[in-house]
Amino acid sequence: MPTLSVSKPSSTPPPRRPLRPGVGFLLLHPAHFLALGAGAGLSRIAPGTVGTLWAWLSYLVLQQWLSPLQIGLLIAAGAVLGWWACTLTARHLGVADPPAVVWDEIVAFWLVLWLASPMGGWGQFWAFVLFRFFDAAKPGPVGWADRVCKGLGWRGGFGILWDDFVAAFCTLFVIALWRFFA
Repeated sequence: MPTLSVSKPSSTPPPRRPLRPGVGFLLLHPAHFLALGAGAGLSRIAPGTVGTLWAWLSYLVLQQWLSPLQIGLLIAAGAVLGWWACTLTARHLGVADPPAVVWDEIVAFWLVLWLASPMGGWGQFWAFVLFRFFDAAKPGPVGWADRVCKGLGWRGGFGILWDDFVAAFCTLFVIALWRFFA
């Protein structure tokens, strides 16, 4: 007589294929809108670069209306609010660090522009290039920071932001060296 075997359900869900978020997902929750950089993260090509360009443009607008202190407070609030938004959005997408989440690039590049001020257009351009290099290539400390905090909980949301803040500080270090030796 054949035996009937019943397999036990796995305690871990099968891996989910990352979703490609669209406008509907963007508008579904305020956290998604923030984490996806008001839509910059929906770019099919280089969403991190598009998010950083959005950060640069928005910073140029913000500095017309806000004092340096107010920009610093906005960056601090943006980091805390971004932690929540990135955590929730990554959880909803089922991916630890989704490419569409660009708030990390935005707030980190705002930090670069704020701390390296005053800078002219060419200085900002080279800050952009340096930041994108550190964020994309993840050399040394940026790669370490990227590996330290992974996951879908609060730690993962912090990790999404953390490697970009380390990339920002590496960018600021190169700018400081350039200013010192120039």
